[in-house]
Amino acid sequence: MSDPAWRDSNKVELLINGESFFPSVFDAIRGAREEVLIETFILFEDKVGLELHEVLVDAGKRGVRINLMVDGYGSPDLSAQYLSELSAAGVQVQVFGARPKLLGMRTNLFRRLHRKLVVVDATDAWVGGINYSHDHLRDFGPEGKQDYAVKVRGPVVDDIRSFMLRAMAGKPARRWWRRRARWAPDPALPQSEGAQVLFVTRDNVNHRDDIEKHYRAVIRSANREVMLANAYFFPGYRVLREFRNAARRGVRVRLILQGQPDKKIMRWAAMSLYDYLLRAGVEIYEYVERPLHAKIALADEEWSTVGSSNLDPLSLALNLEANLMIRDRSFNAGLREHMEWLIDEHCQRIVSEHAHRPLIWQRVITFFVFHFLRHFPAWAGWFPAHAGKLTKIEPLRSEAPDWPGANGNVALSPREK
Repeated sequence: MSDPAWRDSNKVELLINGESFFPSVFDAIRGAREEVLIETFILFEDKVGLELHEVLVDAGKRGVRINLMVDGYGSPDLSAQYLSELSAAGVQVQVFGARPKLLGMRTNLFRRLHRKLVVVDATDAWVGGINYSHDHLRDFGPEGKQDYAVKVRGPVVDDIRSFMLRAMAGKPARRWWRRRARWAPDPALPQSEGAQVLFVTRDNVNHRDDIEKHYRAVIRSANREVMLANAYFFPGYRVLREFRNAARRGVRVRLILQGQPDKKIMRWAAMSLYDYLLRAGVEIYEYVERPLHAKIALADEEWSTVGSSNLDPLSLALNLEANLMIRDRSFNAGLREHMEWLIDEHCQRIVSEHAHRPLIWQRVITFFVFHFLRHFPAWAGWFPAHAGKLTKIEPLRSEAPDWPGANGNVALSPREK
């Protein structure tokens, strides 16, 4: 399969939080006739995971072909009954990077399948950052996450489906020592009805920095504004320089970052960059209503992106990620309106007087900590133990051994034992 290109004439719809995303996906699965493909980082056996289980089992029993792939780190506690019932209904269940615990601790810390993708009947696709867990709904309480996905219909769905089928088949990637194609942004297509959409992925072989390069190219070419809402913000110097350079040439750069983080260390990491960005004129806002899990951005009046990739070391250097790049003025305007509402109603602005201006010795420490945190995930990924492999789940048998990380007895397929 060749690398995806910009596809013309697509219809895109922004889905905000689980209240919009889950009904959209679950209703499509209920109406599926031929095929359902799902990749996710987190699948919990809670009210959301149980509803997904129900619609998948029902679809499988009526003959729909279903492939479900989850991450072994993000979804470690699914019960044997949960998985076996899916398999018994004909659902092909695979676990990415399943590994046994060592002294009670999970060892599959790196190379996570962080993508969140769905394709139903080769017609509709969903791409974003929303997992299958209760904490993406308001009724979860104050820790419920603010997050986004996109539903898309059109030619780009073929790219997403082909990519997922290849990933689920475990097709080997090209070795790292082979020369990769030189990356360059695709030229804009002629204007037409519908959105122009590009499906961009990140892996550890052929597309190690494609998402980051798109961000840098778009920020570099922006003329009027750049807006970004990101859960875990700790990019490398090249991205930071693009933000600074854009602000210095008069582009209005607004960053919406976590003010109520679910991971305290990531807020500390982002805060260490505030002074560097504020001095260049970048506007920083902290979302304080609840944890922010967004991975969205826009530039000027046309370009937008929604996906699974944060601007942090894990997403940019190690995780398997997927974003949609969208050229559509209507979608861009709707996303801008929503992000400005977030700023006006649920954010507090960080100004230079509130940002910590580090002393010289603090700058030295920050320099070394920055580079360690920025590069450690990639260094760790060189170890063979962190290479992700697919484990196929088979229906429950009384003599079946545990699969690594499973909460119960589920058989591994013979080729994975």
